[in-house]
Amino acid sequence: MNTQNRLPIALYALTAGAFGIGTTEFVIMGLLLQVSADLGVSIAAAGLLISGYALGVFVGAPLLTAATGRLPRKTLLVALMIVFTLGNLACALAPNYELLMAARVLTSLAHGSFFGVGAVVATSLVAPDRKASAISILFTGLTAATLLGVPAGAWLGLQYGWRTTFWAVAALGVLATLVIARLVPADRPAAAAASFADELKVLARPQVLLGLLMTVLGYAGVFVVFTYIQPMLTRISGFAEAAVSPILLVFGLGFIVGNLVGGRLADRRLVPTLLGTLALLALVLGVMSFAMQIAWSAVLFTGLLGAAAFATVAPLQMRVLQQAEGAGQSLASSLNIAAFNLGNAIGAALGARVIDSALGLGALPWVAALLTLAGLAVAVFSVRLDRRMPRHDGAACLAAS
Repeated sequence: MNTQNRLPIALYALTAGAFGIGTTEFVIMGLLLQVSADLGVSIAAAGLLISGYALGVFVGAPLLTAATGRLPRKTLLVALMIVFTLGNLACALAPNYELLMAARVLTSLAHGSFFGVGAVVATSLVAPDRKASAISILFTGLTAATLLGVPAGAWLGLQYGWRTTFWAVAALGVLATLVIARLVPADRPAAAAASFADELKVLARPQVLLGLLMTVLGYAGVFVVFTYIQPMLTRISGFAEAAVSPILLVFGLGFIVGNLVGGRLADRRLVPTLLGTLALLALVLGVMSFAMQIAWSAVLFTGLLGAAAFATVAPLQMRVLQQAEGAGQSLASSLNIAAFNLGNAIGAALGARVIDSALGLGALPWVAALLTLAGLAVAVFSVRLDRRMPRHDGAACLAAS
């Protein structure tokens, strides 16, 4: 375990994989108009490509964790990146909407297990007081994907067609696979792996289930808005399509700042950070209902949304890991990644319903704020329940693992 101030290079290898996966998940949001026009489907239908991906993560994360629990973690991470690369190649070649959806689901199967196992590996590489920061470094790959990968992918799609974007993401997958194979250390000798039945016992813990629920609700609010950020910026704020990529850079910059700050604060005081970041996210979403009407404030609040959204990631992931014991940590970690993506799917699908209703695009932010407030309410209930239940040393369990 590295006890020095400098974080191990293996963490940044995991970040490279996270960058590729984050790009393929989010880049479709900057391509909705091109995909819908090319394949002859509505914007709402194109948005469901995000829901399909997220549901694939939700189903695939626990199933793949169960099926691969006895594999060395490094071997599993490399295999997952290969699946990811093949899935993006299939997206680039898909001739119609149905096969594109199938290819997106195939790609998504690698997502949940990669981040679930990757979070456990990341926390094993650092000292106990830096575990939330290690998770935030892993998820910096997602923030970098939003800052660089998504705008670049949107620009490629606008200039050369959306299929070019998926070819580029597949190339990223190849590079990330090589980096992980080279830099992530082989697993240390360990005791026999726990059975899946033993791992499932983690789901008997009410606090783990509440942690998963607050993740679902909190992130459903984010994706009600983020899924449809391109049409919101063009049709409400009045920006040209070419301006969306630069604005997504602002969103990605917010992601990076929020992710790093959220990780550091969670290392110091987890519960206040958890409650505070969820409250901030709900506030930003609520104000966006008004901010999107003016061009400069739309840009400002797009950046604030990125910061508030990713400030919650490390606290939410650490909360679940802290409440799970050693045998169930990999499963709990993967399930929380699945919960993020179930929230993604719910948010994208609910956003599509709101757009198709009389409420329209302009109602998305306040609908999103209500969902995140529900997640905050669950978090408050969970914290109060902590005070009534016998305490176990979650941090010690996490360190021992």
